[in-house]
Amino acid sequence: MERFLGGWSSYLYAVLRIVAGFLFFQHGAQKILGLLGGMGGQGATADVLTRAWFAGIIELVGGAMIAIGWLTGWVAFLCSGEMAFAYFLAHAPQGFWPILNRGELAALYCFVFLYMAAHGAGPLSVDALLGGKSRR
Repeated sequence: MERFLGGWSSYLYAVLRIVAGFLFFQHGAQKILGLLGGMGGQGATADVLTRAWFAGIIELVGGAMIAIGWLTGWVAFLCSGEMAFAYFLAHAPQGFWPILNRGELAALYCFVFLYMAAHGAGPLSVDALLGGKSRR
């Protein structure tokens, strides 16, 4: 498969960045804007200056910035930290295994964003358009 897809790896990474950023953005849209069912499926939003509100701001703005590839390394590092914080604060106390404590999504986002922080935006990004390093 590497021979077949290897030549496309930088563009497939860009697709991963765009999709992960857009999905993360949707979590923020629920918390901050009450869209997509809002919090709890009732259109509710997070109360201002609460942990959920700060998380929602990071998810909304950070997800959009990752999707378009702007300041990707810094933003992805912040988002990775938020997901680590969310995992250990909300999920780990419910048990050890992520699949049982419902923390697998937070753990996955944490490590995907950590990789993006190390890798950078890649092609198809604002960072690449502005002349930053598009890939390593």
